[in-house]
Amino acid sequence: MHRTQIAGVGYYLPEEVITNADLEKLVDTNDQWIVERTGIRKRHRVSTGKATSDSCYHAAIQALKKANLKATDLDLILVATVTPDFILPSTACVLQNLLGCKTIPAFDLVAACSGFIYGLTVADQFIRTGMYKNILVIGAESLSRMVSYKDRETCILFGDGAGAWVVSQAPEGSKNIILSSHIHAEGSLVDLLWVPEGGSKVPFSQSVLDKGSHYMTMKGRDIFKNAVRTMNAACQEALQANQVTASEVDWMVPHQANLRILESVANHFDFPMDKVAISVAETGNTSAASIPICFGMYEEAGKIQRGQMILLTAFGAGLTSGSLLMRY
Repeated sequence: MHRTQIAGVGYYLPEEVITNADLEKLVDTNDQWIVERTGIRKRHRVSTGKATSDSCYHAAIQALKKANLKATDLDLILVATVTPDFILPSTACVLQNLLGCKTIPAFDLVAACSGFIYGLTVADQFIRTGMYKNILVIGAESLSRMVSYKDRETCILFGDGAGAWVVSQAPEGSKNIILSSHIHAEGSLVDLLWVPEGGSKVPFSQSVLDKGSHYMTMKGRDIFKNAVRTMNAACQEALQANQVTASEVDWMVPHQANLRILESVANHFDFPMDKVAISVAETGNTSAASIPICFGMYEEAGKIQRGQMILLTAFGAGLTSGSLLMRY
């Protein structure tokens, strides 16, 4: 069996910024309330006329450059997103055309905020079996298009952006590889975070539009409780599977949902906060994009470095969850 290495990483944040002060003009909230409860100070938003594929493209170009590869070297494109450009075709196919990759396979994966870990897990299987050598895995969202700016509980949280990794077949004997990944879902909890109408069950209509039921809704307290539970369990699973202790991990890069959630997860298994990568203040919750964006920011700053042991963990609507342990 072959093993998988991270050949190059990239990320993109749209230029337009929505600050907490901007939200004060739209809903009954204020900067202090948002920061105390979430740790978020601003979030980015795709501009009019742009879409998720545009963010994907910018992140992909950066990742390919760092991997010293051309788009034509790719064997597969996988995009994790809940905010595709279109209902069909997939955003991955749109991106394939933008990159000029001709006929390589491309598909989207929907696992909400756990999407990037799900995507890496799928890519790792293709590489382990020898089917593909270079895969572009992207987590990307345009969540500003899915939230109601009349709903204080959701509009303060979510932002837009993309993160891309080129994962490749590692040289034989390399220690800088994906060690293991672990993914789960609990379908009984789908209504904790969802878009209740506008799909095939209740198709989009004037009534749906009038009710605003095509926007995300969330049960915040239940999400918090289950987020801490599932992310902690996923982290413990990764450590136990590899017989690694928390002290051996250089960085934990969690899904950037909410600062209080990140603190609770770290405290749950006594992981020091100075080894937790945090970007939520600058980006908000970017769902499937949050882990690769945060990772990219820390790598760019020289904090995450080659050879370090990195633990990724996430939870998301579904209720999906997962972890991945690797040596970068």
